[in-house]
Formats: sequence, C-alpha cells, structure tokens
Amino acid sequence: MIAAASDWVSSLFAGFAWPWMLLALALPWLARWALPAVRNDAMALRVPWGRRLQSIAEQGGARHVRRMPLLAWLAWTLLCIAAARPQQLGDVVQPPQSGRDLMLAVDLSGSMGEEDMRLGRDVVDRLTAAKAVIADFLDRRAGDRVGLIVFGQRAFALAPLTLDRDSVREQLLDSVVGLAGRETAIGDAIGLAVKRLRSQQDGQRVLVLLTDGVNTAGQLDPLKAAELARDNDVRIYTIAFGGDGAGASLFGFRLPGGEVEIDEATLKRIADATGGQAFRARDTSELAGIYAAIDRLEPVQRPGAALRPRIERYPWPLAAAMLVALLAMAPLPRWSTWRASRCRDDAQGVGA
Repeated sequence: MIAAASDWVSSLFAGFAWPWMLLALALPWLARWALPAVRNDAMALRVPWGRRLQSIAEQGGARHVRRMPLLAWLAWTLLCIAAARPQQLGDVVQPPQSGRDLMLAVDLSGSMGEEDMRLGRDVVDRLTAAKAVIADFLDRRAGDRVGLIVFGQRAFALAPLTLDRDSVREQLLDSVVGLAGRETAIGDAIGLAVKRLRSQQDGQRVLVLLTDGVNTAGQLDPLKAAELARDNDVRIYTIAFGGDGAGASLFGFRLPGGEVEIDEATLKRIADATGGQAFRARDTSELAGIYAAIDRLEPVQRPGAALRPRIERYPWPLAAAMLVALLAMAPLPRWSTWRASRCRDDAQGVGA
C-alpha cells in the first residue's frame, strides 16, 4: 500500500523544472531585514482621547487590516511556486520509431579483388568500389539497425544488428579480400543471416546480399537456404556485382581468362523465393543506384523507448495567486463598511 501511495504521489507530482526559483520566497523577509524600519509613532496632533479613537476605529477594520499582509504573503508564495514550474507525470507512452532491421552480406572471395571498377578517375577492385557505395548507403540509414556478414569459403558475422552505424562502417572498411577464404559460400551466408534475423519481429527481416561469383563452398545449398529464409519470413535482395568480362589489363589491353562467371539465375531464384528482388550491377554507378532503390524500402514501425511526458502545471498556482491578490484588494463588504461608519460616529461622540 505504501508503494502504491508513493507511485500515486510521483505520478501526481513530478517536481519543479526550476526549483531554484523557490529561493525567492525569502525575498520579502530579506527586504524587511535589510531596509530601515519606518517610524509611524510620531503624531501630528495629540489629543487625550486619541488612543480611544484608534481602538474604536480598529474594531470594524481590524480584520481587513490583518488580512492584507496575510493574503499578500499567500499570493507571493503562490507566485514563487508558479515560477518554479511545477510538473506532473503523464501516462506512459511508446512513440513509434520508424526504421528497418537490415543485414548486409558482402562477398570477400578472391574474385572481389578483380580490378574492373572505376571510382572517380581511379581503377579499383570490386571490394573497394562496394565499400564506397555501402558506406554511403549506411550514412542514410539513421534510425535503422544494421548488421554485417562477410563470406568467402565460410561466413562470419562481423557486426550484429545495431544502431551504431559507425562501428558497422569500420568493420566493413577493415575487411579485405580473402579474409573469409578465397571461395564463395552463398548458402552459408544466407543461413547465418537467417539465424541472426530470426529473433526479429515479422516484417523486419531483410537481407541484402552482394556477390560476384557462384556458390563454390559451404555446407548449405543456396536454394535450400532461400527456402529456410522464406519459412522464417526473411526477404532477400541479391546484387550480382561485376563487369562483363573486364578481366585484367596490360597497357590498356584486356588479358584473356580474366572473366569471372556470376550465377545470376540462382540469385534471381533466391530473391523470388523470399519476396525480394534481384539486381545486376556492372559498375559503381549502377551499384549506387541499386542501394538507393533498396533505401526506398517501406519502413517498419516499431515502438520506441517508453517514456512519461511531463505536463506543465504552473497555471494552477499562477491563477490562485491572481485570485488571492484580487481578494486582498477587494473592498470591505457592506456590513463591514456600515460597522466602520458606526465606529467613526462613536469616536466623534467621544470627542464631543
């Protein structure tokens, strides 16, 4: 019962936004102590019946005189409370937070070292071009949770789903070709992503998989992995990345044997089976356009952190202070005025 009472009090009164304003309560006392007192005992005219006259006059107006400082103090106290901004805790709310949970899977097999991409005026390998585009993609994902999987001969989760996009970017930029092996395990990468996304709410499970080759390693067949993703409501977007037979070059002439095959048909079947889309990027600009298209996916609404808003209650003491001030300045009622007049008549009779 004590805990319930304390919860009720805390919900009714959350405190003051500016509690230091309550120090102003002492200002009238400080002013009275610091300023010299006013002497009013000197009378311009002394009469023998002066004290009697004063006592008779005070019989009718004493209460009015006494109530003035009392109401003034009460009005000042209420004004100080209003200035301190009393607040009340509102009901618990969970505002919706717009965002998506995306798992990025990036191929680090040996073929990603093929230098057939342009970044500005420089010729770079596929992984370097992919890093630049994905880093820009991450910059636009404010509010989203993003994870990173890299795969070659095996698949590894470098970053779990997190709002810290900077750490995901750092893990991506530190990745190098061959880090997970020189072969390509597309099925294992999908299986690991499904395992990581399985705990997320329905509608939030999205995998973006980038590869430039054919599944040549791993224990899980890519199409079987796609069925597993479909059963767990994981939507997969596949990106086949690489030039058309660019290969290596010498003095501007392409050398034979540099072409790397990309299994576009399997990647399309994976995307179709899970309700996603398959894309083909032959250069850096096309890859950037694909990630821009993925960036326009419908956001998923999920509840944000629970909070209790603070409601301002300063109008209450402010209105009370104004009412008290009006009462202090209000004239005496008729019966009090009549009584004061009778007292004055009695005083005049005494003087006569």
